[in-house]
Amino acid sequence: MKFNPGSLSGVRHPELGAPTGEPGHRESTRESTRESTRDSTRDTVARTVLERGPQSAADIAQALGLSAAGVRRHLDALVSDGILEQCAPRRPSSVTGPGRPARAYQLTDAGRASFPHAYDDLATTALRYLNETGGADAVTHFADHRAAMLARSLAPSLPASTVDPATQADALAVALTGQGYAANVQSTPAGVQICQHHCPVAHVAAQFPQLCEAETRAFEQLLGTNVQRLATIAHGDGVCTTHFADRSRVSPAGVSVPASPAGVSATVSTTTAKSPSGRNR
Repeated sequence: MKFNPGSLSGVRHPELGAPTGEPGHRESTRESTRESTRDSTRDTVARTVLERGPQSAADIAQALGLSAAGVRRHLDALVSDGILEQCAPRRPSSVTGPGRPARAYQLTDAGRASFPHAYDDLATTALRYLNETGGADAVTHFADHRAAMLARSLAPSLPASTVDPATQADALAVALTGQGYAANVQSTPAGVQICQHHCPVAHVAAQFPQLCEAETRAFEQLLGTNVQRLATIAHGDGVCTTHFADRSRVSPAGVSVPASPAGVSATVSTTTAKSPSGRNR
């Protein structure tokens, strides 16, 4: 029997709501289409400002073949979202005619950042050049400098080193999240793990693991204890995982439990788990 997608149009599924042929579904589809069209037009308005510089509503309306009133609604929304801002009015153009200059709009820094960039390529090219001209030590010095800057920005958010490791880890995770690392803390039988679910420099660190190694050393300085990097996004793992021991967490026999990324079982052993720091991330 040949499958006909249309044969399911009247079938109700408990998790899908109204069948595709019922009014509720049709209205939902229309609303979704309207939202998609609105977002697409809004993106086009922003791109017009990007490509042409400061523009008035009338300028944009003429360029896109839209009504000035409709463009103004999109401009208001883009200003509210922080993508555009008003700037010094332009002199009257052939669109606005004589009279008072029309309000103009330009991209904010956040708006400009929302468009594609090649920052990763630029950073990788710069580090390659540094490696070629100054050698591996120069790259390591740069990585240490960057990690020190990160540590200085995180340090004010951390409590005194006398508090328990879990509290320190929680504070560091919150501070890292504020820097764009989407971090949280997980407890394991071996201790505490800081899990970074995003790495802003992952693509660059994949070629220059010195960045990961320097960051690990910075964590040691911030936490005042040895830490172990178990996994990195740059190496292809799903999360950057940094472990440090909670001295109160030992096995009943007094034997330390080796560290492994959260969610991976670990067996009691007297052998210390190896860090992947030597791998080519």
